[in-house]
Amino acid sequence: MKLSFLGATATVTGSKYLIEDGETKILIDCGLFQGRKELRQRNWANLPLNPAALDAVILTHAHIDHSGYIPRLVKQGFRGKIYCSEATYDLCSILLPDSGYIQEEDARRANKYGYSRHEKAEPLYNQKEARAALGYFQPVKFDEFFNIGNKLKIILKRSGHILGSSFIKIDDGKKTIVFSGDLGRPNDPVMVDPMSIESADYLVVESTYGNRLHDKSAPEDMIGEIIVSTAAKGGTVVIPAFAVGRVQSLLYYIQKLKQKEKIPNIPVFLDSPMAINASKLLCKHKKEHRFSEKMCHKVCDVATYTRTVEDSKKLDTAHAMPSVIISASGMATGGRVLHHLKTYIGDSKNTILFTGYQAGGTRGDRLVRGEKEIKIHGQMWPVRARIECMSNTSAHADYQEMLDWLGYFKKSPTKVFVTHGEVEAAASLKEKIEEKFGWTVTVPAYQDWEELS
Repeated sequence: MKLSFLGATATVTGSKYLIEDGETKILIDCGLFQGRKELRQRNWANLPLNPAALDAVILTHAHIDHSGYIPRLVKQGFRGKIYCSEATYDLCSILLPDSGYIQEEDARRANKYGYSRHEKAEPLYNQKEARAALGYFQPVKFDEFFNIGNKLKIILKRSGHILGSSFIKIDDGKKTIVFSGDLGRPNDPVMVDPMSIESADYLVVESTYGNRLHDKSAPEDMIGEIIVSTAAKGGTVVIPAFAVGRVQSLLYYIQKLKQKEKIPNIPVFLDSPMAINASKLLCKHKKEHRFSEKMCHKVCDVATYTRTVEDSKKLDTAHAMPSVIISASGMATGGRVLHHLKTYIGDSKNTILFTGYQAGGTRGDRLVRGEKEIKIHGQMWPVRARIECMSNTSAHADYQEMLDWLGYFKKSPTKVFVTHGEVEAAASLKEKIEEKFGWTVTVPAYQDWEELS
C-alpha cells in the first residue's frame, strides 16, 4: 500500500488521505479546508489525483472538514461508492445540502454587495449537486468487514466523537492501517466511549488538542454563569455551535440548568435547520449515545426551533429581551450565526460564547484571540461584546486522553503519522507519543507520501 496525505496537515481541516493498493485507489475522508485563505484556496484548486480514477471514499464521520468536499469530488467525475456508517449517511444527508446552500448564499451575497474579488462569485457546489452526491453513499454497519478491490478488507469501529463517527481499519492481508478520524472522549455525558484499538502496523492519528488538556470544570457551571450574568444585563448569549455534536451537548446542559432552576427562564432559540434535523437523529441512533428516549425528547424540546429565514431575522429585531441563540457554524465561518453576530457583537451587554476548537484564521479564532474588529459579509464590525471560549465541552480527546487510548495497543505500530492538528499541536503530540511509548512517529506535510511495506 501507498499512503498520501492530501489534507489535515498543519491544520485541522480538509481531511483527505489516499490509499493506493495496486490498481485500487481509496480516499479516506473528503473534507473542506477552512480558515486561512491559502487553505481555503485548496478547495478550488485541482486535486493532486483524478477523481474519476478513485474506486471509493470511506468517511470517518460527517463533519464538513471530513465530508464537505464530496459534492465537488462528484462534480469532478468521481463515480465510485462512498462508504460510511449509517448515522454518518443520515448526517451527511443533512450537512451536505446545507453546505451547498451556504456556498450558494455566500456567492449570491458577494455578487449582490460587490465584495468578491472575482467578476462573478460562484459556489464551490450547490444544493442540487450536494443532493446528487448522496446517491453514491453506501452505508455499512459497525464491526462488520467489507471489501474493496481484490485484497482490501475494511472495518469501522465507533470512535465516540459524534453520531456515526468511526475509526477505519484497512487490511491488505499482510499489514493493517488504522485511521483514527476524530477521537471522542471517555466519559462524555452524551456520546458512548471510543472503542479501543489493540493493534495496527500503521496508525494515522489526529492531534487537534495535541498540546492541550481540557478544562476539568463542569461545563454546566460555566454555561450557567454566562447565561445568568448576561441576562442580568439584559443581554443575549449568542453561541456559534457545530450543528452535529456540540449543539446536542449544549441543549443537554441547558436542559439540566433549567430543570434545576439555575438559570432564568429566558427563551432559548436553536436557529439552524441543519442542527434541528441532526438533533432529531438522537432518537434514531440510540446505541451511539447515553440518552434514554425520554431524555432525547427532553433535550430536543428545551429550545424553540427557528426554521425559516423570516423567523431567524426576527431574532435580530426583537433583542430587547434576554435570550440564548444557538446557531451554526461553530467557528463562525458561515451560516445564520453571522447575521446574529452582526446584530449582537457590538454591544457590551451581550456575550458570544464559543464552545469548541477554533481553527487558525477563522472568525472564531480571531475573536477568541481578542481582535477588536471582525469582517463579516465584506464589512468591518466593532467587537464590544464579551467573548468566551470553553474547552471543556470539546468532543475531541485531549493529549492525555489520546495517550490513554494509545495505551491499549498490545504491540508497537511500525509507524505513527500525526495529522489533523495545527503545527504546534501535532509536534507536541509526536513528542509525547515518542516519550511515553518509544514508537516511531512522524508529522507529514501536505502531499507527502509513504510506502507501507
